[in-house]
Amino acid sequence: MSLKDAQLRVDAWISQFEEGYFEPLTNMARLSEEVGELAREVNHRFGQKTKKHDESEGDLAMEMADILFVLICMANREGID
Repeated sequence: MSLKDAQLRVDAWISQFEEGYFEPLTNMARLSEEVGELAREVNHRFGQKTKKHDESEGDLAMEMADILFVLICMANREGID
């Protein structure tokens, strides 16, 4: 799938909701949150900080996908292709 196709799919999904895209600062906060989740997972997998015994294994691909989704939302809202 091309990035343009992904943008069209996200736009079609977001258009279902009356409120539409979040404001830029809200999207930036969401992006920061998602990057933090990816950083935590990378740190647990490859860094010195191991997970607690009751923490489930995370999914690097899903964390990256979450970041891409927020970036696409930001781009779509601002008319960037």
